Amino acid sequence: MSASLPHSLYRSDQVRDGERKIAADLGVEMYNLMELAGLSVFDTMKERWPDAESILVCCGSGNNSGDGYVIARLALEAKMSVTLVSVADPSTVVGDALKAQQKFVAAGGLILQGILPSDNYDVVVDALFGTGLSRDLSGAYLLAVNTINALDCPKIAVDLPSGLDADTGHVWGEAVIADCTVSFVGLKQGLFTGKARDHCGDILYDGLGIGEEFAAHIPASSTLLTLSLAAELEPKRKGCVHKGHAGRVMCVGGQKGMGGAIVLSGQATLRSGAGLVAVLSDESHVPALLARQPELMTRWWHESETIETLRGVLAWADVIAIGPGLGRSAWAEKLFDTAIASGRPMVVDADALNLLADAPKHNDHWVLTPHPGEAANLLRTSVIEIERDRFSAVKELHKRYGGVVVLKGAGTIVYDGCTLSIIDAGNPGMASGGMGDVLTGVIAGCMAQMLSPSASANFGTYLHSYAADIAAQEGERGLVASDLLPFLGKNIKQMQR
Repeated sequence: MSASLPHSLYRSDQVRDGERKIAADLGVEMYNLMELAGLSVFDTMKERWPDAESILVCCGSGNNSGDGYVIARLALEAKMSVTLVSVADPSTVVGDALKAQQKFVAAGGLILQGILPSDNYDVVVDALFGTGLSRDLSGAYLLAVNTINALDCPKIAVDLPSGLDADTGHVWGEAVIADCTVSFVGLKQGLFTGKARDHCGDILYDGLGIGEEFAAHIPASSTLLTLSLAAELEPKRKGCVHKGHAGRVMCVGGQKGMGGAIVLSGQATLRSGAGLVAVLSDESHVPALLARQPELMTRWWHESETIETLRGVLAWADVIAIGPGLGRSAWAEKLFDTAIASGRPMVVDADALNLLADAPKHNDHWVLTPHPGEAANLLRTSVIEIERDRFSAVKELHKRYGGVVVLKGAGTIVYDGCTLSIIDAGNPGMASGGMGDVLTGVIAGCMAQMLSPSASANFGTYLHSYAADIAAQEGERGLVASDLLPFLGKNIKQMQR
């Protein structure tokens, strides 16, 4: 058992097929894995809630219910009060789950069938569904999930909360809201993004003795980008470095009256380590911008000037960050079109993404940072469809637009055409204006130093979320984007302290 999670994530079919193959190769009986899984959850329950005396175990008809029967039997043997309810007809249970059921009954266990009692329990064990759910809950199962959620006691989920899609994080109508989820053999990628964040609670992992062999032979479908992996991507500086080595970034945006967003981007670009940063905005914002951050250089361009003049301004930059506060005016369109034509590596966000949706282009040298609404606009679909399968959405965005795509949200996903990464950092306090503008600057600052759009997107997005976690130690409510700025210049080890 480990609270330190592996980096490799998998689809449910990979785990289902892979664990059978690895178990067979190692000569391990599948029922023995069921016993180990049940013991793992039981031990976790006793460790977390040592005073628990009465438990409710909720079972279905699949192998997940077999784990539940093992847990219930172990609780009986520990002299706990056990109520086990099978929402499915117990006679439909087969295979290893049937063996576990029979052992529970032989130990003196009683199986209740049908509606869950709403009595008082110390802990509820959710063993209703495994990874095979692919439709909205209904009938007795929907009632069971709602009843579990209504109970005023801790809930522990076996492998994943019932009602949650193991592959996407989509909730099939309703899902158990667990305080803790214990996942086995291979971590399911759906546990870490989208609405899963509201349902899994603390996620623990147990390889059941075959996890290392499984990881060695089954290719991961995605990667959990943790603190240790992010630290490996961090830019390193030589002792003789000067500002010219750290790159020049032009932050473009802030039409008249919308200067705050591009100021935040410029500040974040500086704080994340870029050598020189200029902000190209409406001229009216210059006094406020310089008062806020005198280290930023200022540029502006009027529509009365030539495009050639604008090209000359943009030619100064090694990297362009465009979009925050840009608007969708004729001025904004000319800035956007000229920036793209410059051929510079780019970070594209906010209004620039909406302009891109109006006139789609493919580019291998940019990083796109849409939130679900912007992603829906880029793909001409709805936010509901984006959130239904964030993995498919980020892949389709890359297919249509190229480059690296950062699909923001709970469990932000980064995709470069080869590797899917889920950011293992961030908190609800980030749901405030300006956070995306800061992210744009952070990634641009990383690109100026590291060149690789993929490494910059991955490290920059993690740095941004981790800085928000540190800032939120003083409280998530009222967290604002500028609260992140003091932490962006620290290296990972300094941030840990």
